[in-house]
Amino acid sequence: MKATTLIGRILYSLLFLSAAPGHFSAQTIGYAASQGVPLASLAVPASGILALLGGLSIALGYKTRWGALALIAFLAPVTLMMHNFWAVTDPMMHQLQMVMFLKNLALIGGALTFAVHGAGAYSLDARVERRVGIARPAPLAA
Repeated sequence: MKATTLIGRILYSLLFLSAAPGHFSAQTIGYAASQGVPLASLAVPASGILALLGGLSIALGYKTRWGALALIAFLAPVTLMMHNFWAVTDPMMHQLQMVMFLKNLALIGGALTFAVHGAGAYSLDARVERRVGIARPAPLAA
């Protein structure tokens, strides 16, 4: 089971790590601006940094709870602003945006799980805890 958590962390983080570089492209910034994202030239690269740092944090299991919170801070506004399916009239685009919206909700759910339970045994967090003899913090209250 310990290895399963490690594999799950890596698979989960791949989405964020692969998407982060695109947040620095003029095309992505322009698309976000066309969707009404305020200050897109600042907000989109900032969201890329959150995605990159959060993804690395989860993958490595380092400061995992903070990384999970960074991903939630990234996902919440992106989900509402970029995937507002309720405002789309074209049926095909409505369906696509609804799927993307629900996918992001699932990703927020995964991040909440990491925020509550941490990274597991095979992580840098656990290694630091073992090295300094820190008791593992209790899961956050739901």
